[in-house]
Amino acid sequence: MTLFPHVWSRPGLPSDVPVEARLFAVAPDSQMLGHCQWQSVPTSHPTLILVHGLEGCSASHYMMGIAEKAWLKGFNIVRLNQRNCGGTEHLTPTLYNNGMSGDIRAVIGELVARDGRDAIWLGGYSMGGNLVLKAAGELGGSCPSLKGVVAVCPNIDPAACTDALIQPRNWLYNRHFIRSLTARLRRKALLYPGRFDLTPLCGIRNLLDFDEAYTAPDGGYRNAADYYDQAGSRHVLGALAVPTLILTAQDDPFIPYGMFDIPAIRENPYIRCEAPAHGGHCGFIEQFETDTDRYWAEHRLMEFITTTGVLHPVR
Repeated sequence: MTLFPHVWSRPGLPSDVPVEARLFAVAPDSQMLGHCQWQSVPTSHPTLILVHGLEGCSASHYMMGIAEKAWLKGFNIVRLNQRNCGGTEHLTPTLYNNGMSGDIRAVIGELVARDGRDAIWLGGYSMGGNLVLKAAGELGGSCPSLKGVVAVCPNIDPAACTDALIQPRNWLYNRHFIRSLTARLRRKALLYPGRFDLTPLCGIRNLLDFDEAYTAPDGGYRNAADYYDQAGSRHVLGALAVPTLILTAQDDPFIPYGMFDIPAIRENPYIRCEAPAHGGHCGFIEQFETDTDRYWAEHRLMEFITTTGVLHPVR
């Protein structure tokens, strides 16, 4: 199920839906590119901000799939590219990492202050799921415009997830991420001469190596262990104060199911965690085709968003 979505396309957004490419200032020297689809009267519709996973982008298949479903339900859509993603390496001198929830909060702040969006939902996949959960937990109940969060296979404990990813059984996924990350770093080094030492690249074999050599120091962390600990949203899930749905699969190859069995999730009445036995990593393929496609998670997310009361716990 992890690999299936890469070969089974979704309908995607209708071709006549206008798209606005917009830059969001998230730091004095950094911007994020968002691809926005606004309903005819945007302030009369809720807005869904979507955040992709590691080495994804605003055009990733799951981003387009959920965007199409949310658009048809009457939502404004903001498909964010994390720093450096979607061809935006030139928009920031930094790399991106699991702890940059401040970027998400900055985008929310701009949409509220500049655009008057007063009904915002966050949606994220994998790394993006961790980011939206972390941002919402940090906001607590301080942002009335934030109405809820949905996260698919979020890596709420990056240390546990990285440990699973670098196991021999996951060599295919690890190789994909390392090839993509190292290629991106080489592009960054050309754009920002002298900032990145490429010498350690020849010794990079897995994600832990890359994070130890590059992600952690670039993000101001002592080392990879410090980065993984500080970046995990598990620390702030207890402070979440908006309806939240976490979808994960018990057979996800590198998001260990056991890490969701924590008091912050079990005891927070705003959080609903659903974990089917099967689903892979962000796959969740239904056995029988629905009216539009077989992507169960996307339909479940929209069901939750459109039926959950925005002022009350989910249970």
